[in-house]
Amino acid sequence: MSGRACTLGRMTTTTPPAAAATTGADGRGLYMASPPRFDSVEEERAHRKATLAVAFRMFSRAGLDEGVAGHITVRDPAEPDTFWVNPFGMHFAMIRSSDLVRVDEDGRVVEGDRAVNGAAVAIHCAVHAARPDVLAAAHAHGPAGKTLSSLEVGIEPLTQDACAFYDDVGVFDDFTGVVLDPEEGRRIGAALGPHKAVILRNHGMLTVGASVDSAAWWFLTLERTARCQLDAYAAAAGLGRPPRRIPHEEAELTRGQVGYEFAGWFQFQPIRERIIAEQPELFD
Repeated sequence: MSGRACTLGRMTTTTPPAAAATTGADGRGLYMASPPRFDSVEEERAHRKATLAVAFRMFSRAGLDEGVAGHITVRDPAEPDTFWVNPFGMHFAMIRSSDLVRVDEDGRVVEGDRAVNGAAVAIHCAVHAARPDVLAAAHAHGPAGKTLSSLEVGIEPLTQDACAFYDDVGVFDDFTGVVLDPEEGRRIGAALGPHKAVILRNHGMLTVGASVDSAAWWFLTLERTARCQLDAYAAAAGLGRPPRRIPHEEAELTRGQVGYEFAGWFQFQPIRERIIAEQPELFD
């Protein structure tokens, strides 16, 4: 695995805590996926675009498509102030690497021949500008995320998976309609702060990562975490007692085990491999 430290998500580490064994009983080294290295900018760009296409197809499978809403962006490796994004109005399940559009920090299309979502420009350009450490950002209108965003609550440490977001989610409280104003995008970037995710009140959620892989995984698991939290409180109402929260020290410890950058990247890899094997046309 790569020896590069992972810093996004309030923990710096080069070793995944869950990897208990790195050698077999006979002394053989055991394989474990690690972030790739590239011999050229062109190779890295192709990898980022392919992973972005995979992320959109994962969102579709997970029911995270809502008409034309939703967008994921990734910085271009040669021109990091420009970003690859999905074409406006194209279904997530159909997006290929060649369909992606590149925009500059002002939202102008510099590569590609399709229009882009104005909200994607307003939100993502501002988020990337506010967070130079962020390589990718993901936003969609998932049903659980929308529901939770309408309540005066945050993400609570009710499960091990929820602890990935413990004390690591910002809140943007100022809903004013569809985000098309760059100034509102800047306020969302400020609300995100140093965190890996932000709840957009009465709207949904947004996640970021130092890779497309981690940003997409954080969004998927955050959506599921929101669903579990809503279900837990619904069940608790019937039982007449609140859900059991994980205590602070244990929640903080668990965030360090499951909520750091490499963990997010690694969790996405089985999904990436499955979608590429089943849908190789995404490379077209």
